[in-house]
Amino acid sequence: MDETQTVLVDLGFSEYEARAYTALVEGGSMNGYELARASGIPRANVYGVAAKLVERGAAHRVDTPEGTRYRAVTPAALVRKVGDLQRRTLGRARRALSRLRPREEPPAVLNLEGDEVLSRAREVIDGARRRLEVGIQPAEAGMLAESLRAASERGVGILTLCMERCPTECGGCQGDIHRYDLSADRDGRWLLIVADGRTALVGALGPDTPRGVLTEEPLLRGLISSYIARSLTLATLADAGGKELLSLLTEPVRRVLDPLYPGGDVSAYLADLSAGS
Repeated sequence: MDETQTVLVDLGFSEYEARAYTALVEGGSMNGYELARASGIPRANVYGVAAKLVERGAAHRVDTPEGTRYRAVTPAALVRKVGDLQRRTLGRARRALSRLRPREEPPAVLNLEGDEVLSRAREVIDGARRRLEVGIQPAEAGMLAESLRAASERGVGILTLCMERCPTECGGCQGDIHRYDLSADRDGRWLLIVADGRTALVGALGPDTPRGVLTEEPLLRGLISSYIARSLTLATLADAGGKELLSLLTEPVRRVLDPLYPGGDVSAYLADLSAGS
C-alpha cells in the first residue's frame, strides 16, 4: 500500500476499499471490470468493494445504457464526510460514556522490588506537573538527578529533604533543599516521593534487595507526606532553637519522647540535628 491507501485504512477503510478508491480518483469513472484491472482487486470481489464505497459515501454508482459505472467523490469531499462522521461519533460516544458509572475500587498498592524501585521513581518524577515532595539520600539523588532537574526546568515546585548531612552537595537534589541527618535511626536508605499530592512512592534501599511501594492510596500518601513535613519541622526547630529547645525537655516530656528516639535519648537526637543543616 502507498501512503494514501495507508491513511484510508487508518480511517477505517479495508485495504481493497482503499485501493479501489484511489484507482477511481486517479482513473475516473469505471465499470467493475475496469476497476478490478486498475486496482488489482479480484473480479469476484470488486463489486462488493465498490458497493461498500458507495455505502460509505466515498463513491457514486452511475447506471448507464452500457451498464453500471462507479465514480469517486473528490478527496476534499471525502475528508469532510469522514470528519463529520467522526465528530458525530465522538459526540455520541461522549454522551453514552458520560452515563456510565464506574465501580468504585480502592487505589492499587503496588509492591516494588529491585531495579523497579528506581525506575518507578523516575516515572513518578517525570509525571509530576505541579509539586514534588522528596526525601532522599545522596546515592539515589545521583541516580535520579536527570529526572529531578527536568522536573525543576519545567516549573515543578520541589521540596527536598536531604536525609544525610552530606560533606559536599551531590548536585542531584533540586528545588527548596533542606539538609539534615535523619538517617541514624534506621539501616540502609530511604527514598520518599509524593507527586502533585496524588502519587506516592516509598523505597528502602541498601545492602539487601531494594523494596518499595507505589500507590495513590490517600492514607499511605498522607503518611509519607506527613513524615517529610514532620521531619523537616523537627529538624528546622532543632536547628533554630538549639539549647533553648533542649531546655523545654522536662522530665515528663522526656518520659514520653525518649523511647521514640535512637538510644532512648531525644535530647541527643535533637542536639545532633541542631549541629548544622
